[in-house]
Amino acid sequence: MTNQGKRYKKDITQVDRTKRYSLEEALKTLASFQNTKFDETVDLAVRLGIDPKQTDQMVRGTVALPHGIGKNVRVIVFAKGEKADAAKEAGADFVGDDDLAEKINKGWTDFDGAVATPDMMGLVGKLGRVLGPRGLMPNPKLGTVTPNVAKAVKELKAGRVEFRAEKTGIVHTLVGKKSFGGDKLKDNINTLMEALVRAKPSSSKGVYLKSITLSSTMSPGIKLDPAPWVQ
Repeated sequence: MTNQGKRYKKDITQVDRTKRYSLEEALKTLASFQNTKFDETVDLAVRLGIDPKQTDQMVRGTVALPHGIGKNVRVIVFAKGEKADAAKEAGADFVGDDDLAEKINKGWTDFDGAVATPDMMGLVGKLGRVLGPRGLMPNPKLGTVTPNVAKAVKELKAGRVEFRAEKTGIVHTLVGKKSFGGDKLKDNINTLMEALVRAKPSSSKGVYLKSITLSSTMSPGIKLDPAPWVQ
């Protein structure tokens, strides 16, 4: 058995698979797991009581996590003139128009977020087959198609994350790094969960937060009690 397998086997003995942990208990359990040689990403998987096939039950949005996500977020911007200059000043990693579109068409997707001014969407729309499947397509509902590109860049850089229900009705979102510690992870998770609850479709009936699982890159999952976030 590899070291990875031994570590997982030991960690899983510390998790009661029949229990729904409070957030505080879950974070303490996560912290007790053996550390790896790298700083693991912490993720939340939330299974929602929605029917993703129904357009009026799609859950999607963005939320700014108070402590960021613990990584350098690479942001590109489609803009010209003054807007391009503003994007560069705000810290965008790559700014352009036709040249940027050509670069992406050739297969370049080495970035985490994309922003565009409204007048650029004719050009950006042609990149849908590349950006769409990767969740990188600028969207006015998410604040990434906007005249205020500087604000959008700063928010993405600071740790604004997008959440979106998959076909199975599950939202997978990273909430930080294991090195953040319990308090910062707790803040980030509460902020995300509050945003998910606000995003509940009015047509969704019955139990909305069906299950919540906390885990890090190499750890077993820990089930959370949804009660604190149920309205």
